[in-house]
Amino acid sequence: MIKAAIMGYGTIGSGTAEILESNRDRIAAQAGQEIQLKYVLDLRDFPDSPVADKIIHDFKVIEEDEEVRIVVETMGGLNPAYPFVKACLLAGKNVVTSNKALVAAHGTELLSIARKKHVNFFFEASVGGGIPIIRPLYRCLMGEHIEEITGILNGTTNFILTKMDREGDSFENALALAQKLGYAERNPGADVEGYDTCRKIAILTAMATGKEVDYEDIYTEGITKITDVDFKYAEKMSASVKLLGTSVMEGDQVRAYVAPMLIHKESPLYSVNSVYNGIMVKGNMLGASMFYGSGAGKLPTGSAVVADIIEAAQNLKHNVPIGWTEEKQAIVPMDQGQFRYFVRAAGSFKNKEADVKALFGEVQVIELEGMDEFAFLTEVMTEAAFKKAAADYDEREQEQSEYGIKQMIRAAL
Repeated sequence: MIKAAIMGYGTIGSGTAEILESNRDRIAAQAGQEIQLKYVLDLRDFPDSPVADKIIHDFKVIEEDEEVRIVVETMGGLNPAYPFVKACLLAGKNVVTSNKALVAAHGTELLSIARKKHVNFFFEASVGGGIPIIRPLYRCLMGEHIEEITGILNGTTNFILTKMDREGDSFENALALAQKLGYAERNPGADVEGYDTCRKIAILTAMATGKEVDYEDIYTEGITKITDVDFKYAEKMSASVKLLGTSVMEGDQVRAYVAPMLIHKESPLYSVNSVYNGIMVKGNMLGASMFYGSGAGKLPTGSAVVADIIEAAQNLKHNVPIGWTEEKQAIVPMDQGQFRYFVRAAGSFKNKEADVKALFGEVQVIELEGMDEFAFLTEVMTEAAFKKAAADYDEREQEQSEYGIKQMIRAAL
């Protein structure tokens, strides 16, 4: 029998405990022996819960109990998750986490400790919730050169954008509904500003390259500036707007960014709606492969945690090769990226055509009836070239007391 502990009895922690009990026989068969939950660490008491007799409040109990071989961290955040997880690994315990902030910030160090101690640090649930993606990268696709990973990695923002697309909601109304339904936090910044997606694409990029990726090096833009009008233009182009985390590997160079993107209805990510996640992985031999499912939730995420618990149980004294080294992976500056750009500008194209073409080259014009504005889609150009053209255009407009550019969205069309 293997003894385990859970740190944090919130949504994911309670889901993990429920699955360990409900699927006990199946888990034991896969692990090779029964896994028994001995402790649940939390600041709170849960007198009416199934784990009431297992609740403790002192981390040292777990750290110093040699019977506990597997520790599950589902607290979230960095403090006290980081010092607790580090102490568990140093004590020779296997650790499983769902905490993307922890993995993105301290994964390199924690993986190194696990290797030295001949234990494991697993984090399948840190990206994609219940969608298998970490394990496929280090098992199923281990013979591939990964060329690209791009995905919808945040259910909250995808729910908001889906509401704006399908029902014409404003960003503010769609966010309020997401908060009412429990999909968005009271302070939704981590989701809507793209920070959550940034940490996830950093982890996936590190898995693909085998090198440390600093999430602070990744250009990150959220969805707060997207409007219902943008979706009206998108519909005319048979497209939609999705918040994508993307990493493109070309030789030793890696381009990684998080941004709202216009994608065509023929893209496999176009039909990923509501709170669902979708991740597309492109290998040099496999081609494109799609991973789709629930990106969050008590039982879906708990299922991914339990899969890691089983793998830890199968390898209690053996470190499974996973993750990345301490070598730093450089990220190409965003200014060198190349995209098409969707631009909305004040006035009429008829009056602005000369300036638009002089600065942006040949463009595809999109117009909506009854709007005192127009939109255009550029050909592929670098980010630096677009920024200069946009600044020059706005300068000309200001000289004429006009309003200039109202919106810009990168396009994968």
